[in-house]
Amino acid sequence: MTHQFPTLTEAQKKELHETALRIVAPGKGILAADESVGLMAKRLAQVGVENTEENRRQYRQILFSADDRINSCIGGVIFFHETLYQHSDNGVLFVKMIRDRGILVGIKVDKGVVPLAGTSGETTTQGLDGLSERCAQYRKDGAAFAKWRCVLKLSDTNPSKLAITENANVMARYSSICQQHGIVPIIEPEILPDGDHDLRRCQYVTEKVLAAVYKAMSDHHVYLEGTLLKPNMVTPGHSCPIKYSPEDVAMATVTALRRTVPPAVAGVAFLSGGQSEEEASVHLNAINNCPLAKPWILTFSFGRALQASALRAWRGHKENEKAATEQFVKRAEINSLACRGKYTSSDNYADSVQGVYGSCHAY
Repeated sequence: MTHQFPTLTEAQKKELHETALRIVAPGKGILAADESVGLMAKRLAQVGVENTEENRRQYRQILFSADDRINSCIGGVIFFHETLYQHSDNGVLFVKMIRDRGILVGIKVDKGVVPLAGTSGETTTQGLDGLSERCAQYRKDGAAFAKWRCVLKLSDTNPSKLAITENANVMARYSSICQQHGIVPIIEPEILPDGDHDLRRCQYVTEKVLAAVYKAMSDHHVYLEGTLLKPNMVTPGHSCPIKYSPEDVAMATVTALRRTVPPAVAGVAFLSGGQSEEEASVHLNAINNCPLAKPWILTFSFGRALQASALRAWRGHKENEKAATEQFVKRAEINSLACRGKYTSSDNYADSVQGVYGSCHAY
């Protein structure tokens, strides 16, 4: 007999729902500043900066010290564990800097991808062990939401049924644990853009993955109104010879979501997935202008697509910090417009279509 034993009180549900809606309030999205030490090494190497804890702190400070213009653009910031306990030059905790301006703090809680035996190079994500205790501590330390990333590879044979099912169950279990501690879970089932697959293939796989995810969420009694989804946009593989318009991407993306994501989900914040800054913004704008009915808030949870210009402007030089912060604010304002369908690209869109990640990126 199917029976649900109450897991959350009405007060807990109300708090989770209100927190989720604050993160994705109209015109606001998420700054994903949760790059691991290993991924930051790659990012910093691109601009000739050594990967030290101090340099990572200095770079995050550039983003977090932006002026009040970002308050209307950013609803949440995802931290990496190290960053959660770092201070500004003035001795103020980064967490306090963010919370004092009304922006919510999130934390990446997964422990990275590990091989899934018996598959063709597929992975699952580790980090469930000890997660309950970590969530309790992160809540005390100021975190209101969390993020967990799973990675699925797309090819003629992948993702396998095992990879889809395993990753869906891991994300549902993580979500359940977070909610028990009053933390809003963001689930990120990322289908990597590597390969030559076309738009239709990506849409089909995205639908299968999301359908499995929300079946698992139901099985685990996750309160959907207190969750956020961070999916990939439906795009062709990086090596696909066919070029699609932003409207094509938008229609495929919204169609996939409409077929799989319950309207109860509080919001959808897209990852940028190897797109250039401009490409991600143009696609987000097109998604919000798609003529299909969209029952969720559709916004952004961008890392590199909010930071790439700022990182290039900084290059590790103190005299460049103000210019770097300005670049970040500019991208935040652009994406704030895009998540309301009000962005008009001033750059040449065709020239902007270039990947910003290497293949199979993991962090």
